[in-house]
Amino acid sequence: MTTYTHPDVLTRGVAEGWADPTTDPARIDWAPRQAAALVPFEVVDGRPLNPAAPTGIRYGRGELGHWGEQVCADAIANLYDEDGHRWIAMIRRGDGHGWAIPGGKADPGEEPTATAIRELAEETGLVLGEHNAICIALPARLVPDPRQSDEAWMVTVPVRAHMGTRYRDLFPTLTGADDADRAEWVRADTFEDLNEHLALLGGRLFAAHREMLAELLAQTLHSPATKGSR
Repeated sequence: MTTYTHPDVLTRGVAEGWADPTTDPARIDWAPRQAAALVPFEVVDGRPLNPAAPTGIRYGRGELGHWGEQVCADAIANLYDEDGHRWIAMIRRGDGHGWAIPGGKADPGEEPTATAIRELAEETGLVLGEHNAICIALPARLVPDPRQSDEAWMVTVPVRAHMGTRYRDLFPTLTGADDADRAEWVRADTFEDLNEHLALLGGRLFAAHREMLAELLAQTLHSPATKGSR
């Protein structure tokens, strides 16, 4: 059986507070975590089991710090240009995993929508409250994060943020910061369109977001017939 935990988890992760300090998951009281889980999971012999297992890493935390479920939220900020093309705010991750929608871990007690709004502002500089955005939290879902293991995984709450229609040269400026080294509005009329435009930027889509964005972009995030000009 494969066992792996990235060295940063046990050193930098514990020191910075994003990793569980215990190295033995059997010492954790799993009942409260199971009760609070957004996606139900089992505990076998005192060890959490990823609902999406097997992942290829049976024991350990992979590159993630949290034993079991880590709750996150992702902000899908979208608007339309004057020609009816849909655009979404995206970041290039600083860890080399590609382009992604802005998002991150929820702070203790933080509602997912608040997490998404906060992470979007931290990673792109886009403050939704300044743009009359309409936010809609979608159901929580497991994501196939490339850093996961059978004992550590990510669950995210996608939050749609509708920003209406505006002229292309009046789009809010995005600036990569925090965990992002670049931020851009990327055209995304379809999932294929999104990937083509990311390729033009010299990148690829973060693996954990592919299935989620493929599903969401197959839908109408905001109907051009009802969006308002700003």
